[in-house]
Amino acid sequence: MKQYVIDELAPADHERVKSYLDAVCGPAELDNIYWLLLDESLYTPIQAAHTDCQPFYAAICLRERTVAVELLIRTKNRIRCDCMGYATPEQIVWLIERLDAMLAELEIRV
Repeated sequence: MKQYVIDELAPADHERVKSYLDAVCGPAELDNIYWLLLDESLYTPIQAAHTDCQPFYAAICLRERTVAVELLIRTKNRIRCDCMGYATPEQIVWLIERLDAMLAELEIRV
């Protein structure tokens, strides 16, 4: 799995990230997995055409010392579909910028 990973979080940083993700993404669904809603302006043509599969998400996994965003765009409406797959270059930049902006807002230096 391709991911963007931030590691070596301090215990206090973990708690701040958890609170932030709870507020922005809603509570973790299972095993500290959060769903980051992808901005619709970044949908590929096939994602835009698949209205039954929308919205699209990227998973953020929060562990004790790491936070990682998967570079896989998926839907919660289906297990498999042509509209799901690895993020485009534009989506990757957006995902990385979102995670970096979260750390900057929380004043977490890595």
